[in-house]
Amino acid sequence: MTDLDRRADDLDRLAIDTVRFLAVDMVEAANSGHPGAPLGQAAMGYWLWTRHMRHNPSDPRWPNRDRFVLSCGHASALLYALLHLAGYQLSMDELKRFRQFGSHTPGHPEHEPDFGIETTTGPLGQGIGNAVGMAIAERMLAARFNRDGFPVFDHRVWVHASDGDLMEGIASEASSLAGHLRLGKLNVLYDDNEISIDGPTDLSFREDVAKRYEAYGWHVHRVENGSDDLAALDAAMQAAREETDRPSLLVVRTHIGYGSPKQDSADAHGSPLGPEATKETKRNLGWPEDATFHVPDGAQDRFAQAAHQGARAQLEWEAMAARYAAAHPEAAAELAERRAGKLPAGWTDHLPSFPGDGDPLATRKASGKVLGAVAPQLPMLVGGSADLTPSNNTNTDAYSDFSADNPSGRYLRFGVREHAMGSIMNGIALSGLLIPYGGTFLIFSDYMKPPIRLAALMKQRAIYVFTHDSIFLGEDGPTHQPVAQLASLRAVPNLLVFRPADGNETAAAWKIAIENRTGPSALALTRQGLPPIPAAAERAADGVPRGAYVLADCDGEPDLLLLATGSEVWVCMEVQKRLAADGVACRVVSMPCWELFGAQTADYRDEVIPPSVSLRLGVEAGASLGWHRWVGPAGDVIAVDRFGASAPWKDVAKAYGFTVDAVEERARGLLG
Repeated sequence: MTDLDRRADDLDRLAIDTVRFLAVDMVEAANSGHPGAPLGQAAMGYWLWTRHMRHNPSDPRWPNRDRFVLSCGHASALLYALLHLAGYQLSMDELKRFRQFGSHTPGHPEHEPDFGIETTTGPLGQGIGNAVGMAIAERMLAARFNRDGFPVFDHRVWVHASDGDLMEGIASEASSLAGHLRLGKLNVLYDDNEISIDGPTDLSFREDVAKRYEAYGWHVHRVENGSDDLAALDAAMQAAREETDRPSLLVVRTHIGYGSPKQDSADAHGSPLGPEATKETKRNLGWPEDATFHVPDGAQDRFAQAAHQGARAQLEWEAMAARYAAAHPEAAAELAERRAGKLPAGWTDHLPSFPGDGDPLATRKASGKVLGAVAPQLPMLVGGSADLTPSNNTNTDAYSDFSADNPSGRYLRFGVREHAMGSIMNGIALSGLLIPYGGTFLIFSDYMKPPIRLAALMKQRAIYVFTHDSIFLGEDGPTHQPVAQLASLRAVPNLLVFRPADGNETAAAWKIAIENRTGPSALALTRQGLPPIPAAAERAADGVPRGAYVLADCDGEPDLLLLATGSEVWVCMEVQKRLAADGVACRVVSMPCWELFGAQTADYRDEVIPPSVSLRLGVEAGASLGWHRWVGPAGDVIAVDRFGASAPWKDVAKAYGFTVDAVEERARGLLG
C-alpha cells in the first residue's frame, strides 16, 4: 500500500495535494511559472472553495455568486487547478496548455467569466482594488433592488493577496477607502509567506500589516499555519463571514513552496521546481513520483458537494427572484433590463444641446451639464472624483454620496486616490450592472494608467473624466499641465480617447462612452471657456461617432487641411475664415476621437482627409507623437513637445503658438 492509499480516506488532504500537484505539473509542463504560492496557498484556497465560498460552476454568471479574486495573479496555476476540480469548464487539456498561445490558462488570470475567472490580475495590488469595487457594487445593487424578504444581492468578495500586493500603494489606497466605507462583505486572505522575488520580505518590508489594517478600520484575524491547519483556516473564514460591519483581513502564515526542497526560499517563487525537486516534493507529500496531472479518486468529492450546494443556492435564489418579480414588478423589470445590457428607453432624448451662438463654455462644464441631464435617466450610472469634484464637474443634483450609512448613494468620494479609483471602477464595471465614471485632472491619468490598460484589456465600460486637459490650465504650471498624456492614452489598445471641441461634441462623446460595451472611454476636457462652434451644433451628433468630420469646407478641392482637436478647433475655424477671405480653399476637420476615425472605412477617411491634399496642418496642445499619421510627410504640426509654463492661459497660448495669428502664420508658411 502506498502512502497515497493510506491517506486516501482523508479526502481533504487528498484534494489539497491534488491542487498542489496540478499546479506544480502545469508549471513543469510549461517550463515557466510560479509553483511556490500554489503549494503554500492550496489549503486555504481549497477550504474556501469547498466550505465558505458560494458559487455554482454550472452557471458562472449567476448574479448572486460570491466573487473570487486572485490578486497575486502569478499564482494562476492555483486558480486553474481549483476551477478544474470545482467543475468549471476548464478542461485538463487546458491545464496542460498552461501559458501557451491561445489557451484559457495564461500566465496571469485574464477575465473570462464563463470559465469562472472574475477579473484580470497580475500587476500586484490591482485585484485588491477590483475587489473593493466589487464590494461597492454589491452594496449599491442591494440598496437599489433588495426589498424586505428579498435579498436579491447578498454575496461576498473573497481575495487571495500576497506580500507584494500589500506592498503596492494601490492596495493601501483601496484598503483605506474600504475601511472607511465599512465594506463588511469584503474578505482578504493575506498569504503571509515572508518571501518575495529578492528574498526574505524583511529586506524591504518590516511593517506590522495587521496593525496597519486595524488602523484602516478592518477586522483582522491571524492563522499561524495556513498551509496545513484546516481548523484554524475554517475558524478564520467563519469569523470573516460573521463580521458584517468591517472588511476582514485574514493574515495567513504559509510556507512558500510547501513540501518542496525549496520551501521558504525565494527559489520557489518564480521558476519551475525542476524534475528532481518535483519528484522530491511528491515523495515528501506521499504523491506518486511519476504521476503527472493526476486526479485520484475522491479528490473532487468535496468540490462536487460544494457545487451541489451552490446549484441548490442558485435554485433557491431563482425561486425567490420569481416571487420578487411578482411582488415588485418595476424593480424586477429594471433588473432584467440591466442584466440584458439595455439602457432605459429614451434616455438620449435628455442629452442637452448647446446653442451655436451661446457664451463661451469650458468643456468640463459642458460635461457637468450632460451628467446633470442624463444621470436621473440612468440609475446604473455611478461615479465620483479623486477629491476634485468642483473642478471636474462630476457631481449632480441627482446624486447623494455613497457611504456606509447611505448605500443608495451614487456619488463616490474616492479621496486623493487616483490609482485606486481606476481599479475600483474596474471592479464596479465587472458587475455588468453599473456604469462607473471617475474624474481627475488629465495629468493624473498617469497615476491611473495600470487600471486603465486593464479596463481596456478586459473590455470594461469605465469612463474617465479628465479635465484641465492642456497647458492652457495656466497658472498651476508645468507640474499640472499635461503634454504627453493624450499620446500615452491613445497608445492603449481598445481605449476611446475623446477631446471634444465644444458642448455639443462633449454631449456626443458622453453618449458614445455610455453606450460603449466594448471598452473604456476617456474624455479630455478643458478648464478654460471655449467659444461655441455653430457647425458643431448641426454636425457633432453624426460626426463624433465617426471620430472625425468636416466642420468648415470650401468649394472644390481644398488647398489646405486644418486638422484639430478640442480647444484648438475654434482657432482653426477663425483661421479658415481669414484664409477664405484671401481666396485660399481651406477645410477644417475636427478629430475628437482618433480611434473611432481609424475604425471607419477607407472611403470615409479619404472623404474627410483626401489623400490628394498633401498640405495639412495638425493643431493640438499636446505632444506631436501620432499626428504624422494624419498630416502625412508633407504636413506640419503645431504641438507641444516640451513642458508648459506657469502663467495665465492666454499668455501661455501666445508663447506656445496657439493663437489665431500664430496658427494663420504657420498655415500660410505651409502654403508657401
